[in-house]
Amino acid sequence: MKLQPDRLDVQAILGYGPGWVGLGHNGVAEKIEHSIVIGSRGEKFDWNCASFDELTAEHFALLATTQPELVIFGSGTRLRFPPPAYLRALMDKRIGLETMDTLAACRTYNILAGEGRQVIAALLIEREGTAD
Repeated sequence: MKLQPDRLDVQAILGYGPGWVGLGHNGVAEKIEHSIVIGSRGEKFDWNCASFDELTAEHFALLATTQPELVIFGSGTRLRFPPPAYLRALMDKRIGLETMDTLAACRTYNILAGEGRQVIAALLIEREGTAD
């Protein structure tokens, strides 16, 4: 069963591995080795946190300013949930949040973006030794 189109018309995650994700859009591929936010409407900006422990409410408030339908939060190499207080800005704007490890978040983002959803992926990219 085919779940995704052969070619996405939106920014897509082409590959991923420990410490990196590969992004592609309009025939341009890029390897990213730091935490990043990407969106199905072309959003792309650095997410200034190198580890889960560095996350703050401000990181999630920044995501709310993009006003997506849904935020996919890739929590790094393993599944970890941010404190509920960090999510207030998203809740106030009635923006959904799904938490999963970063590799699962990459796959989920591609599916939802390919379906035309207004989705943001906030991907925590941890270097070896920064995950607890």
